[in-house]
Amino acid sequence: MLIRRVPSWAIPESEATPEHVWLNRRSFMAAAGLAGAGLAASPASAFFGFGEKKPAAPQPPDPSAGLYPVKRNPAYTLDRPVTPESYNLGYNNYYDFNTSKSVAEDAQALPIRPWTIKVGGMVEKPFEIGVDDLLKKLPPEERLYRHRCVEAWSMALPWSGIPLKDFVAMAKPLGSAKYVVMKTFLNPDVAPGQASPLFDWPYTEGLTMAEATSDLAFLATGAYGKPLARQMGAPIRLAVPWKYGFKSVKAIVSVDFTDKRPKTLWAVAGPGEYGFWANVNPEVAHPRWSQASERVLGSNEMRPTLLFNGYAEQVAGLYKWLGNEELYR
Repeated sequence: MLIRRVPSWAIPESEATPEHVWLNRRSFMAAAGLAGAGLAASPASAFFGFGEKKPAAPQPPDPSAGLYPVKRNPAYTLDRPVTPESYNLGYNNYYDFNTSKSVAEDAQALPIRPWTIKVGGMVEKPFEIGVDDLLKKLPPEERLYRHRCVEAWSMALPWSGIPLKDFVAMAKPLGSAKYVVMKTFLNPDVAPGQASPLFDWPYTEGLTMAEATSDLAFLATGAYGKPLARQMGAPIRLAVPWKYGFKSVKAIVSVDFTDKRPKTLWAVAGPGEYGFWANVNPEVAHPRWSQASERVLGSNEMRPTLLFNGYAEQVAGLYKWLGNEELYR
């Protein structure tokens, strides 16, 4: 008779965490926060219980469509195939709308014209600029970038947009500015997730001036040879490929320069798990999972994670002066 001995570390399959839950960092955080507060509501009901999902109103065509496709910059290439557009359009983190990866339908409710970006803080002169005027002033180019999510999946895609350093130069920050702070829109009427009290809205992210003026930092306004889809952050978002994806704030409406480190959304919500730096490092695990490998979106191939997501040569020098600060969380 065959006797099967179950290892002491094994758990029944029925108790294993489903993959979609394991990958959803916000559900875990919400659950922990609610449990700590002694509340009985589930994470999903707590999050979706605020705000009301409304049907998406018909939106006019993007007036920038005639600009695309744009010329590719040959300096930015990939070591892997581009992720098929269909996967990128149907697998998105956009918690302003909901905690599901299937956010495309909800995101269509966001009006993206008119769209104005306010520039302020420590600059010579604050100003506002419409996204279409920005694209006339700083013509977009295409770059092929890797993208690595903190949830341990990755993709590769053709962004179209403008180098962030060119935007910074246009803004004319003061020499005393140390950080660039970017915020997304705030409109719970079309983005019901923003009504949740679990997070400090609007979504806020930031970079040091050195990071913002690196060659890699990019403001994306398109992808796959067309204007950026709403679920991907239209009409303008950040793309910093050496950092985990949550740093790349979507739907930017303000850019400010300051001498104080900004309180970014995820660093405030989960300081033990999501820090200001968020640089990709396979040797620094997330508190609840390894970062040593990644699942390639579209193929489910597992690849080893690369230091700085493969961009160490371009960006490692930005951090030499920081010593032992936690650069990878």
